[in-house]
Amino acid sequence: MTKAKKYWKGLAELNDNPLVDKLKQNEFVEEIPVDEFLGDKELSSTSTSRRDFLKFLGFSTAAATLAACETPVNKAIPYVIKPDEITPGVANYYATTMYDGYDFASVLVKTREGRPIKIDSNKSATNARIQASVLSLYDSGRLKNPMKGGVDTDWSTADAEIIAKLNEIKNNGDKIAILSSTIISPSTTQLIADFSAAYGNVIHVQMDAVSYSGILDANEASFGVRALPTYNFDKAAVIVSFGADFLGNWLNADYAKQYVTARNPKNGKMAKHYQVESTLSLTGSNADDRIQIKPSEQAGLLSNLYSALNGGTADSRIAKMANDLANNVGKSIVVCNSNDTEVQTLVNAINNKLGNYENTLSLSNPSYLKQGNDAEVAALIAEMNAGNIAALITYNVNPSYTLQNADAYNAGLAKVALTVATSLYNDESAAKMMYACPDNHYLESWGDANPSNGVYTLMQPTIPPLFNGRQFQENLMTWMEKSDYHTYLQNTYSAIDWNTSVHDGYLTQNQSAANVSLFSASVPSFDLAKSDGIEFEMTEKISMGDGSQSNNPWLQELPDPLSRACWDNYLTMSAATARDLGITNWNVSNGGLNGSMVNITVNGTTLNNVPVMIQP
Repeated sequence: MTKAKKYWKGLAELNDNPLVDKLKQNEFVEEIPVDEFLGDKELSSTSTSRRDFLKFLGFSTAAATLAACETPVNKAIPYVIKPDEITPGVANYYATTMYDGYDFASVLVKTREGRPIKIDSNKSATNARIQASVLSLYDSGRLKNPMKGGVDTDWSTADAEIIAKLNEIKNNGDKIAILSSTIISPSTTQLIADFSAAYGNVIHVQMDAVSYSGILDANEASFGVRALPTYNFDKAAVIVSFGADFLGNWLNADYAKQYVTARNPKNGKMAKHYQVESTLSLTGSNADDRIQIKPSEQAGLLSNLYSALNGGTADSRIAKMANDLANNVGKSIVVCNSNDTEVQTLVNAINNKLGNYENTLSLSNPSYLKQGNDAEVAALIAEMNAGNIAALITYNVNPSYTLQNADAYNAGLAKVALTVATSLYNDESAAKMMYACPDNHYLESWGDANPSNGVYTLMQPTIPPLFNGRQFQENLMTWMEKSDYHTYLQNTYSAIDWNTSVHDGYLTQNQSAANVSLFSASVPSFDLAKSDGIEFEMTEKISMGDGSQSNNPWLQELPDPLSRACWDNYLTMSAATARDLGITNWNVSNGGLNGSMVNITVNGTTLNNVPVMIQP
């Protein structure tokens, strides 16, 4: 008879720390006097930020909503003539699309009296960021008016000046650049082409806040298609991931649903899952076999796996994995989080060797959710610094925050004659531009999307714009001295039943399969690296993703599913490393966790006083 496993919530409980027993007896901290606090007349004169307010009082969703609504409702004005579609107290639902360059979903929006209050999935899965995005609609920190040089202006003034400058640049034959996040909207792509035709020398560069350029470039080199494959984890009998947290932040929220299907024994099978990673991830915590490695060992182990599948000797750590893969030809899937083109080419070679293409992953039916090009971004920055870009228009990107070489981008920005940002916030990048144009939230906007081959979704506004914003597409049309993007969008889909498609939120249309060549890339080889030193790996927080919703208190308060930490960034390390470095964690009387702080220096850049969390 097997002995039942015993689990501990942390190292303190494992080591029988007496404070843990004390905290168990006093699990619930004393009630917070919220009403008394909010009624304090001196509250309005304090300098406490909303972030600190929520942090110190431990507020959850109700207080987050309260803090986000700075303007009180002074008077309720009833409908003079009630709209037919609105019944007080009864919710209405609208289908739309959420895509911010990082997350994508076809969603249903619940509204009450014309106000969006809840996001649910329509035909695709959602995650915490997608569901919390409704709160960002009401964020008082959004740009409310166009700005010039950091000062509010009006649209007519900004438009007139921008149009005049664009025409001057056109007449001089100078170059205009549009820098955007990945565009999956067919109508927006066509609109950018129209803008390019109107102003002549225009280039469009796409960038992703978290780059997947390595996968895209490897697929182009291997198969002639610069796109992401469609991954079908639900069709795999063996799942192997080298660092890709596909249950967390890696690519698409739909993968979690596929994974559950693949791992459900009621379906007659249960896929075997191997996770090879450096940082404990949500995906790794669910794996059958988790193999912990240093980041420098990833490429060497992948190379060893490829060699083993071709008759070589497998490293002892992955011998069982290699055997399972070899016994499941066409029924396995291998993914990797590396942004190195050669490493991803090696992953392609492994999947090709295993016969996985057009079985568990498909490039003939590609995904278009990531199209950023690191080489083109680098070339744009070089041209900016050389003085070859006369105008830069940015849309839904924050390069001053997300780029590793942000200093080079900022230096180049100073050499561009006209800079215009279309952004929800006056963020790190928009604040450096001559003009900052407030964008509409997706719940205030019309639009479309083509996330994968043959699949289209539509976006419709669920509420009129709360601020004096204007969506990017209307900006381009205005600067071409045209108008009405809604009509432009409808004309893009003139062959469909518009009302039915908007109601459903999606449609399918025949779309030619991608022209995929046979695998033709040379397969790179890497040695198994040996490193005795400490290595550093950066990951995205599941709640924050690319950081574009960092002003969303729901997400800031969302505990990490593994560490249970919220709000701030922190460093994680193993118990063995912490013991060697003399780093400790300890519980405090209010149920929180305290611990050592360290300074980290990576590539000449130092972060001071970073909290350390020891992960079992």
